Formats: sequence, C-alpha cells, structure tokens
Amino acid sequence: MVKMAIDGREVEVEPGVTVLQACQSLGIEIPHFCYHERLSIAGNCRMCLVEMEKSPKPIASCAMQVADGMVIHTNSEMAVKARRGVMEFLLINHPLDCPICDQGGECDLQDQAMVFGAGRSRYVEHKRAVKDKDMGPLVKTFMTRCIHCTRCIRFATEIAGVEELGAVGRGEDMEVTTYLEQSLRSELSGNVIDLCPVGALTSKPYAFIARPWELSKTESIDVMDAVGSNIRIDTRGSEVMRILPLLNEDINEEWISDKTRFACDGLRCQRLDRPYARRDGRLEPATWAAAFAAVAGRVKGLDGARIAAIAGDLADAEAMVALKDLMAGLGSPNIDCRQDGAKLDATVRAGYLFNTTIAGIEAADACLLIGTNPRWEAPLINARLRKRWLMGGFEVGVIGPKVDLTYRYEYLGAGPETLAEVAGGAHAFAKVLEKAERPMLILGQGALARPDGGAVLGAARRLAEAFGMVRPSGNGASRWNGFNVLHTAAARVGGLDLGLVPDEGGRDVAGILDGAAAGEIEVVYLLGADEIDMDRLGQAFVIYQGHHGDAGAHRADVILPGAAFTEKDATYVNTEGRVQRARLAAFPPGEAREDWKILRALSEALGAKLPYDNLGEVRARLAEVNPGLAAVDRTESAPWGEFGTDGETDPAPFVPPIDNFYMTDSISRSSETMAKCAEAFLGPRREKADG
Repeated sequence: MVKMAIDGREVEVEPGVTVLQACQSLGIEIPHFCYHERLSIAGNCRMCLVEMEKSPKPIASCAMQVADGMVIHTNSEMAVKARRGVMEFLLINHPLDCPICDQGGECDLQDQAMVFGAGRSRYVEHKRAVKDKDMGPLVKTFMTRCIHCTRCIRFATEIAGVEELGAVGRGEDMEVTTYLEQSLRSELSGNVIDLCPVGALTSKPYAFIARPWELSKTESIDVMDAVGSNIRIDTRGSEVMRILPLLNEDINEEWISDKTRFACDGLRCQRLDRPYARRDGRLEPATWAAAFAAVAGRVKGLDGARIAAIAGDLADAEAMVALKDLMAGLGSPNIDCRQDGAKLDATVRAGYLFNTTIAGIEAADACLLIGTNPRWEAPLINARLRKRWLMGGFEVGVIGPKVDLTYRYEYLGAGPETLAEVAGGAHAFAKVLEKAERPMLILGQGALARPDGGAVLGAARRLAEAFGMVRPSGNGASRWNGFNVLHTAAARVGGLDLGLVPDEGGRDVAGILDGAAAGEIEVVYLLGADEIDMDRLGQAFVIYQGHHGDAGAHRADVILPGAAFTEKDATYVNTEGRVQRARLAAFPPGEAREDWKILRALSEALGAKLPYDNLGEVRARLAEVNPGLAAVDRTESAPWGEFGTDGETDPAPFVPPIDNFYMTDSISRSSETMAKCAEAFLGPRREKADG
C-alpha cells in the first residue's frame, strides 16, 4: 500500500492508482472532462489540476500515479486559480447557446463552469467555428462546442473496436472527425453521446424534442436482445422519449447497443390499440367482449390436440406462464417458445444457458465461436470479448460466418465438419483449447435453428467435456463452465425455464405449422410471435396477441392488443439465466392491456379460468413452476447433464440468424430511425452482394 496525504488526511491506497482516483475514494470531487474510468488516460483537458507539494506547478491528477510521501492539496489557492484559468480557456471558443443545446440541463461543462469557473470572460476576439461532421443517422454533431476531450475517439478505438474517429490539426485548429468523412459504423456508436461532456455529440433522433427536467425516469430492462441490458426509460406523459443505459457491471457495464437506445420511436408506430375480429375476410374493430366471443365460438368444444400456441421473442414470463396454464386447461400439448425452431433441450438448464456469465468472459483464456456473430446478436457480449482480447492471452476461433468482430480471430471453417475436427483433436485449434486453463465456447442460434441442431448441440456438449470446459464441483454445480448458448430472443430462456415446450405427444413450432397446413391444427394462438412463416398456417383460426401490427396481426382472425415492454411490470430472464424485472414506464395505448391480464380474462370466457387475479399471484405461480424465477438479479450455476443428440450433421455451413441488425422484431421494424440505419449502413453492402 502507498501512504500519502490528501487535504491534510493521511491515507493508504493501492499502488498504481492515480491521484484523481485516490481523491475520489475519499469522496473529494475533482473536476474533469477527458478522464473516464473505462477509457485510457489522455490527460489533455487539464481541468483536474491539483497542487502537489515540492512541485513548481499544478499536476494533472488523472495522469499522475500515487507515490509514498506524496502530499496533495485539492482546494488550495494554486489549484483553484489553475482550474479557473483552464475553464476560461475552455470557454474561449465555446458558443453561448445553452438555451438551445440538447445537452442543456445535463451538461458537465455547465455544471463545472458554475462551480469551478470564474463567472466572467475576458475574451473579446472572434470565436472559432468548426464545420459539423456527418456521423450518420444517430449522432448529431455541433463541433464548435467540442472541447477536445477525445473521449469519443478513445471509445470508438478501445471499446467499440471501430477505428473511425480521430483528430486532425493541432492547437486551435484541431478537429475531431471521422476518417474519410464517413458515418460511424458501430452497433455501439450511440454511447459517444453519453460520453461527450458537452453538446458536441447529441442524439439526432432526439434533437430539440424535450428537456431532461420534463421527463419521468424509470429503471427497467431492455428486450431488443437476450443480454438484458439495464436501461433508464425517459417518458413525457404516455410517450417514451429516449432510452439511456444504467450501470450494471455484471451485464452491460454502462453501455447499450444502438438498437436498444434508438428503436424506441417504434413504440409510437403501427400500434395495436383495440381488439379486432375478422368479418367477411376483413379485420374490423371489435369490443373485448366480441373478440373473446369470437375466440370462444371457435375454441369451445374443440379437441385440445387441435389447438396450439407459440410464444414470441418479446413475451414476458408472466404472459408465458398464463399461456402455458391456459393451454393445459384446454387440454393442448402443442406449445413452444422456440419460434426459430432451435433444437434446445428444456430438461437440462445448463444446456441452454450462457453458463460462463457475461462478466465471467473476462476470466476465460480461449474461446470458440460456433455459428454465431456476437457483434450483431449481442453487441454487449461482443464488447466483453473484445475487452478480454485486449487484456492479452485470449485466442479466439470461429466456426461459421466470416465476419468483422472488432478483434482478431482464427477462422477455422464454416460448418459441422470443422466442429467435428476440433472435437476430435484433428484441428490445430484443438491444441489451443487443450492448453487453456479456462476455455469457453459460444454456441449461436445459427447452429441450433436448423434441422440437425440437436446433433450440433450434442457435438458441442461433447467438445466442451473433452477439453475440460466443464469442471463440476462436489454438489453437482460447476466451478468453471465454459459451455455457453447465446440467445437472440429476450423471452427464450424464460420460456424454457417455464417449460414452454411440447408435452409428450405434442408438437413443436415446425409440427404446429405442418399441422396447420394439413388441417390437423385448427386454432393457433400467437403470443407476439411474428417470426414464423405465416403462409404455413393454412386455414387455421389464428389468435394474435401483441402490441404491433406486424406479420402475426396481418394473418390473424382475432387480434388482442397487448402491452410493449415499456408498458408493463414484467419478468425476463437473460441469456445467462439472470432473472430481471422490467417496470411500467408508460401506459399502453387505447384499449391495450398487459398480456397476462388478457389471457386471464380470455380464460374465463373459454371456461378454463386461470387461478390468479393480480400480479403478485402470477409471480407466485412463476415461482411454483420454477423456484429459480423468484431469485431476482442472481445467476446460479446449473447442474450439468446429458443433452443434444448423436445423429448425423448436415455439412451445410452455419448461417447467421440475423441478416439485419437494426430490424429484428416488431418494435425495431416499426422504427423510422432503425430504417434509416439499415439504409445507411446495410444498403451499400447489400447492393455490392447483389451485384
């Protein structure tokens, strides 16, 4: 430990920390702009100056490491005068447009100028003007406001792994810009808005929309992927205005993906706000009673084997347990939550979880990616992989699509044949896995959502066991479990935990579609399921419960309007098995209701009344079905077991499950901002591929 004195207090701190960090550990506020705890130290804003005894001038506390016997004064006359001088220089060229700046009210420069500034300016010359840069459809620039803190540059280079931001010129002529004046191509680009301490980088879709003091703030969970990023939903009235990240070191740290941040405008478009029933071939508005009567008229008296249900990718656990109980009450064994047809075994929890955990990636020393593109399927997990790769001693191998993952990897092959070679030790990468102390693999839906997905799952399990990726402890849990399934659907793990898979003799998604096409399934209940082939439903009577007029609503005979994830108190389980709670931030539009309430009311109309009347009772039912769903914000090691099959695999290469990162569900497909992103970032690539 290092002994030093700060403002007359003797303290002991860890060696290697900076003076600024030592001061923060004592609760002493040191103003700063360029310093950020997750970025490399730049030391170029000079706002963090403090006085150090025996030093002829102030020191930059963010760049100075502590040393034995160091004596620091953070509020001496020298330090105060130095900060005022730095603030005066920072404001020389800064425009006085706070009243119309989107950063107003949450601007670090405003706050620190108020506390540490001089309160007046002696500058009478012309201010510098800088041309704004085009960073794409998400980030709005006003570069005259830039104070050259370089946070955005360091984030793009270090965290996002997209080296497209840099600085040109020197001194007053310095400008932050994208290379070759192109858009910032990263799935994490919106985080530079949060990092910018001034109004130089702001949200383009949110420009001039609202002020922070007008907004109600609700802590919740994201459902755009299966990571379960912690978010803050800002609303004005019943409208979601923006979504920002919340700090959670175990999941998303303090970042979120661009789809999480910007797809919220899709919550305002193509919403289902009243029930509909099909009459004479056309969907027409109906009352709730009429919609329920239409369903009851078709379902009552029907054999349960001719009824089926599919849960979609955004469904919450409360709605899924209600759907499961309703189908059981109707005598139907045909239910499935694996909308994409992934061959996952719900009986062994370790066989469908990200067992290493997201934070646990940092402890691994080798990784094999199988049939996945984590940069699009889970940008925050890809950022963790890059973070671990930057630490060194982390080799990555890829079997599947050859894509840019923002870090170097060894491309091994395209499909199951390569997987068999690695598992059998015939491939050179097998030696990497053998030498690793904590190897891991990530199995994507591109490898599982195919006819031979069960065989691929079994092969991956055997590979994990062969290379010591799973090390059980005495109680059946694992000391280290490097077997990981990366889901793309927020509802998938919760659905598997609740057992939303066919009962004995029941049909899975493929069987339901085949049965509907053949006339063997007469009623299909779609709980927000939009990603199936609607043409294969044949003449079946389709009940669609959801919040957007997407594919399922167009095919439906009865539409029951549900609530989006921002409009209900709901439970989701992320890809690592962590139970989290989303909270109501805005009320559903029109006559739309929470999903479990719709199913409860419908069950009464069908004569199969569900035994719960409030959210507490529904959650008690969740815990009854699976006690683990009561353990909120915890991950528990799942017992290892046998899963997957031993069948033959198809030599066809693994195909990524996502071909358009920006439009993967009913909300993002309704988003104008996401449509602009798809056009700006994917349009040229697709045209080149078509050519």
